[in-house]
Amino acid sequence: MIYYSKVSYTLLIVVFLVFFGSLVPNFIRDGFNSNTILAFTAMVVLFGFILHMFFNTTYRIDKEKLYIKCGFFSYKPINIREMKKISKSSNIISSPAASFDRIEITYGKFEELIISPRHKIKFIEDLQKINPKLKNNLKILAS
Repeated sequence: MIYYSKVSYTLLIVVFLVFFGSLVPNFIRDGFNSNTILAFTAMVVLFGFILHMFFNTTYRIDKEKLYIKCGFFSYKPINIREMKKISKSSNIISSPAASFDRIEITYGKFEELIISPRHKIKFIEDLQKINPKLKNNLKILAS
């Protein structure tokens, strides 16, 4: 089963403003010259890469493994049977999560993973079918 990441458009706007807001003073000061056009083109390509990552972040459950892909990057598969608990997370560290609506999965000895599946309830149910010992600490999803 493949789950797509939830996308926070607020986060996308912040990233857009950081990228292109820094170019505004250059356009005002220098106008359209070869340097500003080159910088703008580079920012458009980089922002396109970020958009690709945002809209192509997937979490795939296959047999007993969770496969995570963020744009062109793939993460090491995680054994679902090693997962211990799922909790809500407001941590903003870099992670394969394109939204601020995140969950944290604790697995292995001390590992943590922060993701943001669009359909959390179904995602967690599918994980718990494979690993019934997986503790769900999300209040809205608790049975």
